Amino acid sequence: MASQTEAQINISKQAIIWLLLSLSITFTLYAFNLENWVPACFVVFAIWRYLIEKNNWAYPKLWLRFPLTIAGGIAVLVTYGSLFGRDASVGLLAVMISMKLLETRTKRDFVVMVVLSYFLTVNILLFTQAIWVFLAVLLALIGLTACLISVSHQTKQTTISPQIWKVQAKLAGKLLLQATPIMLVLFVLFPRIPGPIWGIPQDAYSGMTGLSDSMEPGNISQLSLSSKIAFRVEFKSAIPANNQLYWRGPVLWHQEGRRWQMTSDNIPLPTETIETSGEATDYTITLEPHNRNWLLMLDLPDIASSTLPAEAHIKHDMQVLSKEPIRTRIRYQGHSYLHYTLGAKLSEHERTLALQLLEDENPKTRQLAATWVSENKSPTAIVEAALRMFREQTFVYTLAPPRLGKEPVDDFLFNTKRGFCEHYASSFVYLMRAAGVPARIVTGYQGGEINPNGNYLIVRQSDAHAWAEVWIQDQGWVRVDPTSAVSPDRIEFGIGTALPDSNLLPLLSRQDYPVLKNLYMNWDAVNNGWNQWVLGYDQDKQLALLKKLINKDIAWEDIGLILVTTMIALMLFVSYLLLRNNGGVVLNPTNKIYQQFLKKLSKAGVTKLRHEGAIDFGNRAAKALPNQAIEILEISALYSSMQYAKHQASSNITNAPNQQTLSLLKQLVKNLKIK
Repeated sequence: MASQTEAQINISKQAIIWLLLSLSITFTLYAFNLENWVPACFVVFAIWRYLIEKNNWAYPKLWLRFPLTIAGGIAVLVTYGSLFGRDASVGLLAVMISMKLLETRTKRDFVVMVVLSYFLTVNILLFTQAIWVFLAVLLALIGLTACLISVSHQTKQTTISPQIWKVQAKLAGKLLLQATPIMLVLFVLFPRIPGPIWGIPQDAYSGMTGLSDSMEPGNISQLSLSSKIAFRVEFKSAIPANNQLYWRGPVLWHQEGRRWQMTSDNIPLPTETIETSGEATDYTITLEPHNRNWLLMLDLPDIASSTLPAEAHIKHDMQVLSKEPIRTRIRYQGHSYLHYTLGAKLSEHERTLALQLLEDENPKTRQLAATWVSENKSPTAIVEAALRMFREQTFVYTLAPPRLGKEPVDDFLFNTKRGFCEHYASSFVYLMRAAGVPARIVTGYQGGEINPNGNYLIVRQSDAHAWAEVWIQDQGWVRVDPTSAVSPDRIEFGIGTALPDSNLLPLLSRQDYPVLKNLYMNWDAVNNGWNQWVLGYDQDKQLALLKKLINKDIAWEDIGLILVTTMIALMLFVSYLLLRNNGGVVLNPTNKIYQQFLKKLSKAGVTKLRHEGAIDFGNRAAKALPNQAIEILEISALYSSMQYAKHQASSNITNAPNQQTLSLLKQLVKNLKIK
């Protein structure tokens, strides 16, 4: 520190504050995506570096920095099990940048740190591309650019005025703004390829939420505590009533104790026949990543008329699946019928699956079913008997049911009588099978919330639901939702109005915060537009946009040529604008005002010669324009004093005069009238 000049010290103080502020924004974003100790590591070294600057402490020696670096690398290796992959690589870079703060003192050090910090900051977009994250990244980039500006301009001032901070931030913003046209051209024209450019480790998806391939009491009620969006839906015509919005997901056939599971793909089953009536409903779904294969669609989907991701297929029970798990936001178009007859004929294998129960369990439930059978009730009457039991007895729809005992269905139907949709669906299907009525569980989502700011439907994880399908002769598979018998409001109006204990729901699923809900809806409309037109700008949209712009079809290979041509034209245009501005010289505020003064005199036929100084030219102009002589001489004298007075530091980064004097010069030039 003792070897540094005063100017170097001042550069370091200002630059390090810009650097620390920018990295604080970056590490705050990473706090949601990396292990907690990584941002904590930055906090420790940032405070250490700040105290070095504030108290003129000595920088740590190599014998201390080296073992700290080794320890940081080992910590990343132990935490992530590797030094490669998204999380490990970004974590290692973050730790190394934090430690490099302890040796950042020269101009070269700061430039290297800013470049590394640029890279670290934009890497947050590998984790999330939400619009608020993009805005935070932009703010961090402005701070890093201001740090470069601070490093590049020396000052001998002992203190740094707020005006200097403001000018540096403003200049950084202008520099980034000047890059906006190039950014937009690259965004629109850079050739898009389907799928991600690089692979991401499987553990990156472990935090994704969504429906599972199995169900047991507690699964869906736990999912309903999440306000995360599952998908958004835009309908081409009127949005169907809430009680018709059943979004079909996994179909569960196999029962084993408390757990219900899908059938094995190794079991060949015939595709169930479909007979439809009425008009179809067309819609577009934007599905959030959930690390599973299901493509949620309105019950009942017609896959032949839908536009789905490549190699998507439909199972025999009308569940639509993608080839790969959904790990990025996707958009597809659906075509569904609300009125249909599904599976008019039931194969023997399907009948066996739909009647499967484990022996020697839930004896009370089996006895109740046997009673209905002994009364010679038809399958339809058995269904009605079960629903009547749910309606007339003291069953309660709740997010906080008590734990069930060894015989879960018996305990629920005859003791606790408190449960969520999975309790009602699973117990109903168990009753049907015990009575000889083929039945299965369907999981998915029910309902959704209309956002009036865009007229689209928001379906959250809290809308997760389970219902039943029973097979009736001459009717096929018929949807029966036993939850509607206990809580009709759940199906008609949504989960927020149905639960007596709605305080357990996330705020966005409740009805008692209208102001918060309205603010959220406005924000989600913006976010949805961001998802559709920025994050969802894929190869198809790119080709469609270019076709619209040039009014003819264009091949994917031609986009590269258009990009190169456009970039060359844009760079030539920008170069022309920069060179046109006084030969490329950027004027300070004083010179800008003086140039306005010269333009006024030039229009009157008085032009300043290159060799003339401000005072000499002012005297000549005053003689040529005697009616304005006093104003011309006053402006010339004031400008000369502002430019060449001894108290003005020639190395000041803005060359900025006193604000009052600058305002006076501006007013004098403005008031100068030449007829």
